[in-house]
Amino acid sequence: MSAVLATQVLVISERSVRRTFRQPAAIIPAIIFPIMLLFVSAGGLQAAEDLPGFPSVSYFDFALAVTFMQGAIFATGGAGTDLATDIETGFLSRLSLTPMSGAALVLGQLGGAISLGVFQATCYLAAGFIGGATIASGVAGVVVIYLLVILMAVGFGAIGIAAALRSGNGEAVQGLFPLLFVLLFLSTINLPLDLIPITWFRWVATGNPITYLVDAVRSLIITGWDGPAILAGFLVAFAIAVLGIIGSAAALRGRLQRT
Repeated sequence: MSAVLATQVLVISERSVRRTFRQPAAIIPAIIFPIMLLFVSAGGLQAAEDLPGFPSVSYFDFALAVTFMQGAIFATGGAGTDLATDIETGFLSRLSLTPMSGAALVLGQLGGAISLGVFQATCYLAAGFIGGATIASGVAGVVVIYLLVILMAVGFGAIGIAAALRSGNGEAVQGLFPLLFVLLFLSTINLPLDLIPITWFRWVATGNPITYLVDAVRSLIITGWDGPAILAGFLVAFAIAVLGIIGSAAALRGRLQRT
């Protein structure tokens, strides 16, 4: 990365971070909703601990991983909605008249999503510890969780940016939220894959990339160092990030041509 590009990324990133944390109405639900759902699901599905083959941990520990995935989904709306606002107000059109590169815009815009993702992860871990959870992989595992959270924030944030550039509309970006939540509930958020009793559901969960992201975080929390699960999670997160950034770059070229 050249010095000029790095400077441009830094400028856009600083702006993105400031905008993100100046919007309490966007941050508070992204923190509170996953934590509330964690405690509700842990209380309502505690009986799953008695199922043969269920991991020998509390359901609260098992469910804690889901909060990190929900946080990544919130990154989609946050990054995309902010950029859609820039498009609607004409800021992007004015920015296109400057020497700012497209790569700097896309990468810098992810700064808010990454910073929010790290803040969310800290809050989720704090809630987990308050609820009595333990991290089987220890302090090193917490570091790996943060790395995976950052990669997921990049991937899902890039998806939101691509949607904003394609549509130029904040409502269209928000329309991704229900779709992603459907994918979340069609994964292993409630039960391990081998304990899902419905065949078609198990097949869908197996092909669902969110399953591997959830299982990677979950393995660090309840199992320890499960190499295959962690590697699969990072590969899926990396693939989403690459595809999201490529999609954002293509959408930006189309947007600037129309501008």
